[in-house]
Formats: sequence, C-alpha cells, structure tokens
Amino acid sequence: MTDNRYEPPQKLVESLNESLLEFFDKFTSWESSVIQSGPLKISDVHAIEILGHYGEMNMKELAQRLGVTTGTTTVTVDRLERGDFAYRKRAASDRRSYIIELTDAGHAAYLEHHRHHLHLAHDLISKLGEEEAESLLHLLRKANEYF
Repeated sequence: MTDNRYEPPQKLVESLNESLLEFFDKFTSWESSVIQSGPLKISDVHAIEILGHYGEMNMKELAQRLGVTTGTTTVTVDRLERGDFAYRKRAASDRRSYIIELTDAGHAAYLEHHRHHLHLAHDLISKLGEEEAESLLHLLRKANEYF
C-alpha cells in the first residue's frame, strides 16, 4: 500500500514555522497592548469574548471553547465575578452545574474589545485588498479546521 501524502520541502516547513511564530508574537503583543489599558488579563478577555459571542454557557463548555481545563476556567470566572464582568447562576436542568453569564459591565467590555478586533480586521483588509483578504479568510478557515 502506497502512502500518497504530500511531503513538503523542509525549507517551506521552516519558513511557514517562522512566519506563524512571528504572526503569533505580533498578534499577542497587539492584543496585550489593547488589554493593558484595562483591569483584565488576556485569559479574562478571551472568556468575555466567548461569552459575548456565544452567550451564556456552563463551565465545561466555556473551558472547551477556551481550550483549557475547567479548573483554569474556574479561576478566570472567579476573577470575572470579582470584577463584576460575569456571574454564575445555577443551571435549571442540573442544580450541580453553573451557567456563566456576562453582566452589563461584561457586555460593555466585550463590545469594546470586539471593536478593537473589527478595527484590526478592517485595517488588514485595507492593506491586503479584497481579493487577498478573501484568500486569507479561506486559508484561516481551512487552518482552523485542522485544530
């Protein structure tokens, strides 16, 4: 049986790796600079982004969407509650479970951070042009399927 898998050239693998790392570092730095002006940590903002986009959810679902453990999520939600950005309420269907929901301050934080992301996307599209932006969008969606 023959393996028909494409074997990319090592130079391409190394170049892609370098560019992905550079992009990740620059994006992380950009996001840190946006968050730096407020009281939230990056993990807090990521949780707020997910709750703002998808709506209320239980701890397990939030942890899965964040890609972290429920223990880590509990620490994040504790901070969000202390800052009045989110609150826990008992799930109606399972009294052992909690639903996490944003407060008004949490919704405001979501909208503010989302505005920064939309501005970044707008600027990137302006720099790339519509055709390249559509290609980038296609490639990002394809890459996201991998994860």
